[in-house]
Amino acid sequence: MEGAELELERRSKFLSSLIEKKKAKEHQEQHSKLNVRVRAADMSVLLQDRAFRCARDQLDSMPGKLDSKRLALALKKFLLVCQEFDAAYGPAWHCIVGTSFGSYVTHSTGGFLYFSIDKFYILLFRTAVEPLDR
Repeated sequence: MEGAELELERRSKFLSSLIEKKKAKEHQEQHSKLNVRVRAADMSVLLQDRAFRCARDQLDSMPGKLDSKRLALALKKFLLVCQEFDAAYGPAWHCIVGTSFGSYVTHSTGGFLYFSIDKFYILLFRTAVEPLDR
């Protein structure tokens, strides 16, 4: 009986790995459609997809070639996206958008995403918020 249980366990693990590979491939295909490349992430896939769609929508809403004023406006609009994240996923979300920047940030577990979309790099992260003692 023990041999049959081991075989069942082995087959179950194999099928689970096939399912995970298929899901990963589907997400990669979705990223390709949005022209997104994940650089680093500590965030749920659902939350990542929301960030990608928001960024894509913001960039698609800007006609023509971006100049510095339009880039500043895009950054302002993207900060509004971060405010949506505040309401939906908790406070203290921060967003950095640019074509070239460096950073070193501390983030809350499950709240970090660094990705590129078209020629822009976007860093989205959440920090812990602690109440002030009065």
